[in-house]
Amino acid sequence: MLAPIRTVSTERGTCPLLTVQPNRAQVDEKFQIVIMNLLPNQKVTLHSLHQSEDKDFWEAFGHYISDENGTVTVAKDESLGGTYEGTEQMGLLWSMRPVPGSRPGLRLRKMNILTPIVIHISVYNGHLSQDFSQQTPLASSVTERWYVAPGVQRVNIRENGVRGTLFLPPGPGPYPGVLDLWGGGGGLVEYRSGLLASHGFASMALEYLAPEELRTADVDVSYFEKAYQILQNHPKVHRDRMAMLGLSFGSAVTLSMAAYSKVIKPQCCVCISGSHVFPVDKSLFEVFEEMKKYMGRIYMNKENQVIHRDIILPIPSDPALKVDVGRIKCPLLLVNAGDDQNWASVESAEDMEMMMEKAGNRHLLTVLTYPDAGHLIEPPYSPHFRASNFILQEIKEKIVMLWGGQTKPHAYAQEDSWEKILTFLRQHLYFSSNFAVKAKL
Repeated sequence: MLAPIRTVSTERGTCPLLTVQPNRAQVDEKFQIVIMNLLPNQKVTLHSLHQSEDKDFWEAFGHYISDENGTVTVAKDESLGGTYEGTEQMGLLWSMRPVPGSRPGLRLRKMNILTPIVIHISVYNGHLSQDFSQQTPLASSVTERWYVAPGVQRVNIRENGVRGTLFLPPGPGPYPGVLDLWGGGGGLVEYRSGLLASHGFASMALEYLAPEELRTADVDVSYFEKAYQILQNHPKVHRDRMAMLGLSFGSAVTLSMAAYSKVIKPQCCVCISGSHVFPVDKSLFEVFEEMKKYMGRIYMNKENQVIHRDIILPIPSDPALKVDVGRIKCPLLLVNAGDDQNWASVESAEDMEMMMEKAGNRHLLTVLTYPDAGHLIEPPYSPHFRASNFILQEIKEKIVMLWGGQTKPHAYAQEDSWEKILTFLRQHLYFSSNFAVKAKL
C-alpha cells in the first residue's frame, strides 16, 4: 500500500494521518477511511476529487467532527453536511458531482477500463464547502478503483459484422456467458462487462448503435443472434450457461430475443430500467420509425430537460405493440426505479406481470423496484446523474435527458441491485459451488 501523505500538523504537534484501505480495489468494493491524530472534537472536511477522461473535475465532501481521541472513522461516524449526510461509508464516491463552473449536462463514464479511476482524498481543517483547491489539506491519499481484476482478458470482437468486446475471467474456464447490452445512447460501453468478468462471468459488451459503423437498417434480430453465437461458441464459455443483460433499450432487445428467437435460448435474463413496449422483431431503423409516431408524448420541463417516459404511456393493450413475455421460458429479473423519467419501467413491469400470470409463466419473474431511484442504475458507488446530455436516437438530436432519482436512494438502489443481479446470475448459471473462480485484487 502507498504510504499516506502527511502535511500540515495540528496544534498538538503531531501530523494528522489519513488512511484509505484498500487503496487499490474493484469499483464495487467498499473502502475504509480513517483520519487519526486530529485534536479531540476537531471539525474537518473530507473531500474526494477525480479528473475524468474528458478532463472534467468531479468532487464530493462530508463534514465530520473527530471523537475524543482525535479520530474520524467514516464507516461509523456521521457526516453533518456536504454532498452527503449521515453514516455513509461510500458517500465520497456516490455523491460526486462536477465542480462548480463545469460544463453543463456531464455524465461520468469510464471509457478505458484497463486504467483505474484515480480518486484523490484529502482532509481539511474546518467545515468547508467550496474553494478546496485554494486550501492546504491536513493530509491526503490516493486510491485506485478498477473495473477489471488482475488477469481479466479483454478481447476485441469484429466477426460476421458484429462489433463488441469480450471480457474473460482468468483461468481456463469454461465460464458462464453474459451478453451485455446498453441502451439508446449507443457506442461500445465496456465497464459493466469488465466488472462481470471480475466476478467470474465471460461477458461480452455488444455495440449495436454506432452511426458511423452500423446502419440501423442493418441491425436486426440476426445481428443479436450472431453476437450470442459468437459468445456461446467461444472455447472459454460454457455454451449451455448463457444469460442476457439489458439496460433501457437493451431491455427491449433482451426481452424480444428471449421471447421470439430460435437461436437465443438463455438460462436467465436481467433487464434494468426497461420495457416490453416496442418489440425488437425487425431492424432498429424500423423500431425507431415506429417510436417516432409517439414523439408527441415527449415533453420538456422548466429546465429544458426532456421527459421521455410518456412515449410508452398508457401501456398499450394491443398485443402487437408489446413483446409477448408470456413466451419467455427462462427466469427473468426486472430492476426498476420508482422515479424513472426516461422509461415507464414500473408500469411496464406491472403489465408484464399480468401478461405472464395469464400465460402461466409468472413464476419465472422477479421484480425489484427502488423508490426515488432514477433510470441509470449502474454498478455500485457510481455518481447519480439526475439529467445529462444525450443524443436522442429517434431524431438524432442532442438534448438534455431527465433520468430522475434522488442521490441517496439512487445510490442504495445501485448497491443493492448489483448484489442481487450477481446472486441471480450465479443462481442460474453456476452448476456447482466451485464452478466460478472470482478474480480477486
